[in-house]
Amino acid sequence: MRKSKWPARRDGPSVPDVRRRRCPRATAPACLAGAAAVALLVAGCSGPQSALDPAGPSAGRLAALWWGLFFVAVVVWLVVVFLVVCAVVLRRGREVKPRGGGTRAVVIAGIVLPTVVLLATFGVAVGVMRAEADPPRPPVMTIEVVGHTWWWEVRYPDFVTANEIHIPVGRAVDVRLRTADVIHSFWVPSLTSKRDLIPNKNNELWLQADRAGTYRGQCAEFCGVQHAGMSFLVVAQPAAEFGTWLADQARPAATPAGQPAARGEQVFTSASCASCHTVRGTSARGTVGPDLTHFGSRQELGAGVAPNDPGWVGGWIANSQTVKPGNLMPPQPLASQDLQAVIAYLESLK
Repeated sequence: MRKSKWPARRDGPSVPDVRRRRCPRATAPACLAGAAAVALLVAGCSGPQSALDPAGPSAGRLAALWWGLFFVAVVVWLVVVFLVVCAVVLRRGREVKPRGGGTRAVVIAGIVLPTVVLLATFGVAVGVMRAEADPPRPPVMTIEVVGHTWWWEVRYPDFVTANEIHIPVGRAVDVRLRTADVIHSFWVPSLTSKRDLIPNKNNELWLQADRAGTYRGQCAEFCGVQHAGMSFLVVAQPAAEFGTWLADQARPAATPAGQPAARGEQVFTSASCASCHTVRGTSARGTVGPDLTHFGSRQELGAGVAPNDPGWVGGWIANSQTVKPGNLMPPQPLASQDLQAVIAYLESLK
């Protein structure tokens, strides 16, 4: 009788019988299905703020690099899963005997191949970083973006606006970055990479969009309680439309044509509003808060926390802390008629 190679069961703690272990036959298909699900999920990550939905040359290179690294990782993962399945499923029930040699395979698969892959990906990443340093052609203009807690000041050569950047389609715009207080980070995922805004240090990047549209940007560095409420919009326009926008924004605020907007201007310039905000063409010269010269033409309120419509504007003026807690604007105790007049005035600033 053939002697069993397994020791007889003895009294004491039970020892699992490894001969009876079975790996489900669906292991490999389940792993492949999981990988496919992850790939489909990632492929669906597109929208107004997605690095995988590029709309410019900079973001296109970064997305290509991301997908390249992703597929390299997927290939490595599949190879490892395949080897595990072969070892556990295909060889179950067989006696595993030590085998000599195999040093060459270990060196190639464990040292040479990973080194080649890592060096190749590093070289590609360095190439992308070099391409990011210079725009594809000379910028059409230079603007300055200043990060505040918690909003964005945008300085064009002839005027100042806030929380909304306009650029021409197909042309690069040089963006100089700095912060007025704490560390912020400027990021438009569909157009470019991140850049930090560090106190006492200037930074720089360039923006270019290959198609018209509105692209959402976000502060990507925790900067306080309203970090998540510090977004902005980049609006890419055809050249003619962008030129018209520049000309309109450079003009001072128009005089209100009738009531109650005219009454709203009087209230605005005589109340504490004028000590914090600027409206070019009026006596309001404040520099603490955003420039409101053409406030009515902006799409959003409070650096993206609400749409720019009369209801939200009224709530912001009365008590902005209910809309964006922690911001620096105190409640404005205006009478109901005065509040409605100020709303009408601000919405008329197109």
